Amino acid sequence: MKVKYSARVFFFSFVIILSFRVVTAQENPYITVLGIAQDGGYPQSGCLKECCINLWDNPKQSKHVSSLAIVSPNERAFWIIDATPDFPDQLNYLHQELPSYQLAGIFLTHAHIGHYSGLIHLGREVMGLKDIPVFVMPKMKEFLQKNGPWSQLVSLKNIKLIDLKDRQTLSLSNDLSIQPIIVPHRDEFSETVAYQIQGKQSLFYVPDIDKWETWNQNIQTIAQENSFTLIDGTFYDTDELPGRDMSEIPHPFIVETMNLLHKEKKGVYFIHLNHSNPLLNEDSKKYKEFTQKGFNIAKQGQKFDL
Repeated sequence: MKVKYSARVFFFSFVIILSFRVVTAQENPYITVLGIAQDGGYPQSGCLKECCINLWDNPKQSKHVSSLAIVSPNERAFWIIDATPDFPDQLNYLHQELPSYQLAGIFLTHAHIGHYSGLIHLGREVMGLKDIPVFVMPKMKEFLQKNGPWSQLVSLKNIKLIDLKDRQTLSLSNDLSIQPIIVPHRDEFSETVAYQIQGKQSLFYVPDIDKWETWNQNIQTIAQENSFTLIDGTFYDTDELPGRDMSEIPHPFIVETMNLLHKEKKGVYFIHLNHSNPLLNEDSKKYKEFTQKGFNIAKQGQKFDL
């Protein structure tokens, strides 16, 4: 009888310990990848080439436009980085995954269509939300205030614009913070920022940037100092868009970034891939060469613990 009691005590003790570990793990903040494609998505509108043609009838193989969710179990809340054209599906994914969590705000990187146009779903024609915090840099704020239909979101108080400053850290909770960092890009309507998200671990997110040599920071140092670096992977190499002047869209080529980060590749994940990027095709020769070198592509639904 005594042996049976001891076994029972051991069993329930094990269950309690295991349950504590699960709860503890769930209390840590994390990042969820909501999309990995460039602004036009994958497949891209009007594309009937080999890279897209088979995807129109296979929506499960499509990729949403690049976006992240910052999730805080302690706050039972999430923040979204960039309101993309796929915002309805991305928000629904979060509601399904986190049914009792609230949308606490949206952080914008810049005013290119894949990064802010999803805001329209917050307005009177769709969700009709009130005072959703939208965190913006100065030029981005002015752009939204002075241009319709975004200005209507402001005037009707669907959104509440919250000022961000370069390299000024904003606390999201006791164990979570975010910092915008200005990066060089085609800033026709607003400045462009990357974000560093800090918990016990850190994640650096830079979906859009011009060539690395135009930035006053060292991407190798950035990768070394952060647990994870999700990085502009728009184009694989210079041959990707025949007939286009690539100097007009001067993203760093993935092959260039791999040369720079060959020693830091463990925590590096490429994101924001154009529909023409051969790394979207896991059967391609370039994808196999890429993975053999030990580099990573961010995956839709992938989670990074902070």
